[in-house]
Formats: sequence, structure tokens, C-alpha cells
Amino acid sequence: MRTTLSIIKREMSGYFGSPVAYVFIVIFLILCGFFTFQFGDFYNSNDASLRAFFVWHPWLYLFLIPAVAMRMWAEERRTRTIELLLTLPVTLPQAILGKFLAGWLFIGIALALTFPMVITVCYLGNPDIGQIIAGYIGSFLLAGCYLAVGSFASSLTRNQVVAFIICLVICLFFVIAGWGPVTEALATTVPLSVANFIASLSFMYHFDSVQRGVIDSRDLVYYASLITFMLSATSVVLTSRKAS
Repeated sequence: MRTTLSIIKREMSGYFGSPVAYVFIVIFLILCGFFTFQFGDFYNSNDASLRAFFVWHPWLYLFLIPAVAMRMWAEERRTRTIELLLTLPVTLPQAILGKFLAGWLFIGIALALTFPMVITVCYLGNPDIGQIIAGYIGSFLLAGCYLAVGSFASSLTRNQVVAFIICLVICLFFVIAGWGPVTEALATTVPLSVANFIASLSFMYHFDSVQRGVIDSRDLVYYASLITFMLSATSVVLTSRKAS
């Protein structure tokens, strides 16, 4: 655990030691506010909740989190510092977990800085605080899934742009698989059971219920399973690269 914490500190200092972290946070906050108030019809919805805020998170994460994740392993491989990292008294699983948790913590900080949205909705009405907390939990878990996919994509290449594109494409599948127009189209072309199965693989399918305030154990299992699978896949790729 101490080794993993050391890696987390190393990665966090890397994030905040460059302008990238601050640019990401500013862009994330601006886009969250813009989509909530301009497209979410926040003031005219007469709904004392943050659904107009959370509904955009899968789409914002689709572009922003790959930008964070693309450097996780691609940069290490490009500069060959991965060899130095693995010569230290640290195992590959510890390195993968440390880098992932650092990135997840960084995104969590950006998400926490949206607290003025909570203050605003509490000032304007009497919202269900439990639903808001569930929405934040769901958004944080959703971000973890995007980041785990990004970790896997970054392990496949030395090029950060290629890692970004791979992550974007994979995450796009996980988003649109449960998107309304796509599920409706699938329902008319494949058996309903197949369409439902494909939809159940989607980020949207599991995030929708959580942002409504319902934290289902099946959604938690989905998030944990996907994160575990993607980090395991990252380990397999890096192990094969190391062996070759």
C-alpha cells in the first residue's frame, strides 16, 4: 500500500506540476456550466435537482478523460521511463493501480469543484440531497470506467494522440450502446434479448438509474467489473511488451 501511495503522489505532482491539470479543470467547469444552463434548461425546468447537470457527464467525459488518460503509459513508453519505473521495488499491478487511482483522484477533484451547482440548486429550491449525492457517486464511478479504458488504450501505443483516439472509440461504443436512438434501432433489427444485452453493457444504461438517485448493486458490480477488467487488460499488454 505504501508503494501504491508513493506512485499516487508521484503522478499527482506530475498533474499539478504542469498547466495541463489546471487547463483540464477550467475547461471541465466551464463546459459543465455551459451545457447545464444553455442546453439543460436549468432555470426553466421547474425541477429542483441536478439532472440537467449530470445528464451531460457521459458526453463530457467522452472527450475530456481520454485527454487525461492518454499520457498514463504512452508517455512512459515513449520516454522509456517505464523501464526505470519497473526496476524500482514496485510491481506492475502496483504501478497500474497507483497511476489509475491518481488519475481518478484528479478527476474527482475536478468533479468536487462543481459544488457551486449544489449551492445554486439548494438556493433556488428544496432538492433531494440523497439524489444529488447519488448523482455525484455515479459520475465518479463513471469517470473511473472511462479512465480504466484510457489506461488500457494508453498501454497499447507510444503515441498519445493514438491513445486518445483508441480510448475515444472504445468509450463511444460504451456510450451509444445504451443511447435511446441506438437502442430503438437495435430493437427493430435484432431480437429484443440481444438489444437489451447490448444496452446493458452501456455506460448510459447504468448511469441513468444512479443519477435518478437509485444506487443498485448491479450498477456497482458493473462499474467494478469493467474497471477491474480494463486494468487487468492493461497489465496483460504491459507484461507482453516487457517480455518482448
